Amino acid sequence: MINKTELLEALVAKLHADLELITRAARLAHDEATNEESRAESKWDTRGQEAAYLAEGQAKLAGEIGESINLLTELDLSPTPAPSPIQVGSVFVLNQPGGEMYGFVAPRSGGTEVEHQGVVFTIITPTSPIGRAVLGKTQGENITLPARGKARSYEIIATY
Repeated sequence: MINKTELLEALVAKLHADLELITRAARLAHDEATNEESRAESKWDTRGQEAAYLAEGQAKLAGEIGESINLLTELDLSPTPAPSPIQVGSVFVLNQPGGEMYGFVAPRSGGTEVEHQGVVFTIITPTSPIGRAVLGKTQGENITLPARGKARSYEIIATY
């Protein structure tokens, strides 16, 4: 049995670590952009401008991660009777070539991978192709997804 609360805590901890890393990188890029030595020596010297763009992008990413953390900490993980349709807050397992894929449906941070209890979970958002395919489905149902130009069918082998 998968403890979704612990899985969510592991995801939030990972996002906090990512936020700390991005924040430090943004500060370094900002310092580089505003450093006296970064002043343009010619019209072709764009080091300072590039560092400013980098700092701006990293600050924006830090804000997005912060928003994700806020949304995730408010996520309702109330138990649902089995078999319940997959929804935001659900965990599911897909049978796919090469093994099983463990997914956790969350409102943000799609594509993030987090390890919990020795298993790697991929965060799936409702607006992603996989998210749209699994929402409302239950254990034992199949979904169809495009893979290398062909439609492939995958079985949902477990839901939590």
